[in-house]
Amino acid sequence: MSGTQSNAATPDGVHTIDAQPDAVQPPLLAFDRLAGGYGDTIVLRHVSGKVCAGEVLGVLGRNGVGKTTLLRLLMGYLRPTAGDIRWRGGGLASVPVHARRRAGISYAPQEGLVFDQLSVHDNLTLHRADRRLLVYEELFAAFPRIADRLRQPAGKLSGGEKKLVSFCRALAEGSPLTLLDEPSEGVQQENLDHMVRLLQRRTAAGAAFIIVEQNLNFLLAAMQQVLVLDHGECVLAGSATHLARETLDRCLAV
Repeated sequence: MSGTQSNAATPDGVHTIDAQPDAVQPPLLAFDRLAGGYGDTIVLRHVSGKVCAGEVLGVLGRNGVGKTTLLRLLMGYLRPTAGDIRWRGGGLASVPVHARRRAGISYAPQEGLVFDQLSVHDNLTLHRADRRLLVYEELFAAFPRIADRLRQPAGKLSGGEKKLVSFCRALAEGSPLTLLDEPSEGVQQENLDHMVRLLQRRTAAGAAFIIVEQNLNFLLAAMQQVLVLDHGECVLAGSATHLARETLDRCLAV
């Protein structure tokens, strides 16, 4: 793709590095100067970003800087105290969680991944009207361990296996946009490689993802855009292709 590269700071002081293509694709989801938190505690302040169809937006940052809060705001579990969220050009900030799901946004949280007392099969199909597993064929081919344990209570899975169940369930929904919170946590490298390949295939088909992660290697293999948070604010945003690995490493350093 032809284009030029720009390197600038926004009025908020956010450092941006972007490729400027010949034609700009409209965002699937965009958020502008978003703020919010828990009760009187504001965790996220004036954060802006966007993701287009066929892209992965990686959200990086150390623990406690507001990454999960951002996803909860985007999914509707938290109400923003300021800012705007737009889905395909329409306002989303006041839309409830169930309506966002129906509109085409899926979410795999960092915690509460499975119902421990239910079987793996039930965890994968409980939300599906037909309760069938055909939609999981590609995913079971990548993660045969999950297919082998369908009749087992999900609570007996390892932490990494529970992550895979959550990841498979989210991807099987086939939504235009999926929000993933720390999907690589506890997952073996072989399965991380399969996850990356699945994400690449889905984005090539037009799906979009916003992925919160601290595993930089995992994100670098999958993302096109990056947003770095620190102390609840965006400190770096732009094209992952034009950011040096050393710059991102510094953002994650304690």
